[in-house]
Order: sequence, then structure tokens, then C-alpha cells
Amino acid sequence: MKFRQWPKRDPNKNYFLVPNEVFHIGLSHPEISIYCYLLSIENRETYQCWPSYKTIGKALGMCENTVSKYVRSLEEKDLIRTEPTMVRSKDGRPLNGNLLYTIRPIQAAMESFYERQFRQLEEDAARQRAAERLAESSRRSPQNALCAPLGEPAGLDTPSGSESRFRPRSGELQGVPAEALPGTKEKAG
Repeated sequence: MKFRQWPKRDPNKNYFLVPNEVFHIGLSHPEISIYCYLLSIENRETYQCWPSYKTIGKALGMCENTVSKYVRSLEEKDLIRTEPTMVRSKDGRPLNGNLLYTIRPIQAAMESFYERQFRQLEEDAARQRAAERLAESSRRSPQNALCAPLGEPAGLDTPSGSESRFRPRSGELQGVPAEALPGTKEKAG
């Protein structure tokens, strides 16, 4: 059996480069797919392209709404920028065109990714400090704690006379039938 020699690939003709960082900034697989598709059809000099949601969806097997959702997500993550375009109909009326996509430098997306991670860490640390302060506060004076641990009654300071305003509608209160409490009646039937 003779080995078939395949033609040498031209790296500039039918291929495109994807930055390695794309796989390290927390993108979902639909985001990566759309980003790669936009890279594959961009003008290599202007870094721009203008496919419709329908065209992108057809190429990637997604519906237009899904494409729209992930395009917005890519925009929020600073990988692309979009601008609306206008076209003229045959009778001269202006119509909305496809979005003009500009592929942004990957460094902008990396900086945005690290800023989001840093903000998340700060929020997590603030929540941790708040939980520690709440635990310390409840340990010092459990009767004034905002929340009692499960299985332990919360210490509530009730003003005198307020107990008579709050009664169960039916059932028992500490072993006392509802009928025995003044001002309560069981429903008939």
C-alpha cells in the first residue's frame, strides 16, 4: 500500500490563530465557539467582521437567541466590541444591518478577567468577615443574636403585654388546647 502524501498546508490561507489565553479566562464552550468563528472570518487587517446572528447560528448549530446571548457575554468580557450598522433598501429606506464586530486585543480580556476575579475575592472576603463578626456577636450575647443556631431558641425581648396580642389560630400552645385560651374559638364543621 502506497502512502499518500497530503499537500502542504498554507498557514495563511485556510487557518486562523486563537490566542491560548481564551482557554484560561473562564469562557463557556458556546462563547469559545462564537469567538473562534468570528476570528475565522475577521478581516486580518481591520480585525472586523459583520455576520448576522443567523449566519453564526447556522455555522455553529445554535439558534439566533443563543448567539445573541453569548455575543453580549463576549462583549461584557471585553473580547469583542459590537456596533450597529445601517443599510439602505432598494427604495432608499434605511434599515438595520448586521452588527459590526471588532475583535479586541486579548490583553483587554485578560485584564477584565483578572479584575472580575479580584472583585469576587474581595466580596468573598467581606462575606467571610461579616459571618465571623455575626458568629462572634452571637457567641458573646446569644439573647441578642440575630439568628439562633438550629435547635436553640432565640432570645427575644418581648414588651410586657405583647404576649396577649399574638395567639395561635388553632392547635396547642405549650400543651394548652386553643379552646382554653381566652379569645380563641375553634371553627365549627
